[in-house]
Amino acid sequence: MGGGNHIGCFKRSFEEIISLENLFEAWREFSCGKHGKPDVLEYERHLVDNILALHEELSVAKYRHGIYQDFFVNDPKRRHIHKASVRDRVLHHALYRKLYTFFDQRFVADSFSCRNWKGTHAAMNRFRDFARKVSLNHRRTCWVLKCDIRKFFASIDQNTLLGILRRYIFDERIFDLLRTIVTSYPKMDSRLRGNDGGIGLPLGNLTSQLLANAYMNEFDQFVKHELRVKYYLRYADDFVFLHHEKQYLECLLPVIDDFLCRRLKLQLHPDKVFIETLASGVDFLGWVHFSDHRILRTATKKRMMRRLLEESSKERTTSYLGLCSHGNASKLIASFTPICWSS
Repeated sequence: MGGGNHIGCFKRSFEEIISLENLFEAWREFSCGKHGKPDVLEYERHLVDNILALHEELSVAKYRHGIYQDFFVNDPKRRHIHKASVRDRVLHHALYRKLYTFFDQRFVADSFSCRNWKGTHAAMNRFRDFARKVSLNHRRTCWVLKCDIRKFFASIDQNTLLGILRRYIFDERIFDLLRTIVTSYPKMDSRLRGNDGGIGLPLGNLTSQLLANAYMNEFDQFVKHELRVKYYLRYADDFVFLHHEKQYLECLLPVIDDFLCRRLKLQLHPDKVFIETLASGVDFLGWVHFSDHRILRTATKKRMMRRLLEESSKERTTSYLGLCSHGNASKLIASFTPICWSS
């Protein structure tokens, strides 16, 4: 994506996306682990009728996206979640099932968020490999430019996103369906003309993860193919550049800031942009990375200990031990023991 690359269009048909087979498979994937939830139980009570009705609405172009239920979660940062109805979420899954592979094949290798066989641990290992190469196995200084986008999901420009999708989705019915989902999010921006789009994607939609990656892939392609940066990786809206010269990264910063603002209407978070040496410790993806090891950030350790004191279940302890195994956390693991014995 981006850079004028001609990489083909999405070739799956609208009929394949809205087929009963795909809708029932989407239901199966969506409902896994949710059968105890009241709204899911209600939908399941008349499952066949509900799926047939959804299929009919889609077939005759009468589908309209419903309203969102909004609430806040703390994970640990406070996030505003917008949850669609079960009916709409089944459709999100049906679209995702057919769109994911097409777009995933067009993403750069060093994008790690919400992708099969990627994730935070793979991103951290890639960061470690990059650091080793840039520092010549720790024989020279490795500088890291770390950036974060301000209010990423809430700032995605819907018209810009639709313009990106239009380059790959030629079928008008599929594009109209995507536009319906993208513009279903209620936040509008007075800067935009007309009623075709606003700003933001809802954090609760499965499609938002894929569409956000498609959006940021414009930036990834710019960095990799126009700036030709070799040591760059991104996880959602967190990304890093590694180089042995600080001045190189200082010159890079205004260039990437300009692209994000001009092309994607995004802003770097002013309090979360740093250029630091790896030796001094770089906070990335919940861990502080050093030349030869990494440790959990202090806030994460305190949160884990607090939750263990509140509830030291076997499942929670096992989860935390698994997390700690990805870095140097022997002292922290040892501190779990008295809590577990006292429970």
